[in-house]
Amino acid sequence: MALSAQLRRVSSLVALLSDVLVRVLRIAVFLSIGVFLANLAVAFGLVEKIAVVSQYLTGPANLPDEVGTAILTTTASPTAGYGMLADFRDSGVLDDRATLVAVTINTFFGFAQHIVTFYAPILIPILGARVGVLYVTTRGLVALAITLTGIAAGAVLLDGSNVDHAAMAEGPTTDGGAAVDDTGAAVDDGANRDRVREALGETGEKLGDVLPRLAAIYVVVALLVAYSEEILALAGGSGQALSVTADGLTGLLGLPGAAVPVVAAFALDTTSGAVVIAPLVENGTFTARTAVATMLVGGIVSFAVSTFKRSIPFQYGIWGRDFGSKVIAVNTGLKIGWIALALVFLLVP
Repeated sequence: MALSAQLRRVSSLVALLSDVLVRVLRIAVFLSIGVFLANLAVAFGLVEKIAVVSQYLTGPANLPDEVGTAILTTTASPTAGYGMLADFRDSGVLDDRATLVAVTINTFFGFAQHIVTFYAPILIPILGARVGVLYVTTRGLVALAITLTGIAAGAVLLDGSNVDHAAMAEGPTTDGGAAVDDTGAAVDDGANRDRVREALGETGEKLGDVLPRLAAIYVVVALLVAYSEEILALAGGSGQALSVTADGLTGLLGLPGAAVPVVAAFALDTTSGAVVIAPLVENGTFTARTAVATMLVGGIVSFAVSTFKRSIPFQYGIWGRDFGSKVIAVNTGLKIGWIALALVFLLVP
């Protein structure tokens, strides 16, 4: 029996580490794409083409046009967009303050990606059209408000000292889509291949710096989550803390008593929370507004869980501990602040 239990623990640990490996490799793929695209954008002057769209974001925020490439890339892949921003920071194009502004502006574009991959195909069908669309719209407005906050912050807090245009100007420019050198002469295919190889080399260096840190943090967090019950038992705590927090918030906001288990479920898993609340909307326990408010409260409670499980490993892996902590603090503070304001509009008669 003892041997069987030991084998089960080993099997569980192997499965856990395999899951971490898959997660890290997936992030590595998108991160490498983002960094590689950033390097190509510099090497071939692609930012001039994208600047037509991105200048409406970067111009008012006192950010260079190149940053717009990363921001728009976030719509397709948040990891790739973050990878591009990290490369701009590491290369000296952006200082810490400018990077924080760019990360904040990223918010709505990261949300837009989830509309296609999660909200429209999964969440809205579970919640129903009325509640689902209201919830997604509210979350979208919160994300847009955070992005606009970032633009306003850039307009007020940033100037030329926060951006090094010379660091970006080292790359070539374009003329009709063809790479040119400093004299305006067309660069041959061999030179273009050299720039691609250089971009690949810089991408490899970036991954070599980030991946070990990313993998180590994910392993630690995964182990802590997997053995959280044992750790809480040793510390004299329990999972009741989440329910107590949910009870306090829902009571303060005047939500129905049924909101407590919904918030607890929603805080741990969005899909599970939606499944729990959907029949309670149908039987009249929740109105559309109180249902959305309850899910938003669940989102606030979930920040503690999601920050520990996802944000800390990802942000620390991308930026390192010190700057990663700043990114997490800014993101979390703005989300809680704007969600709190949304709750006021939803619940005040």
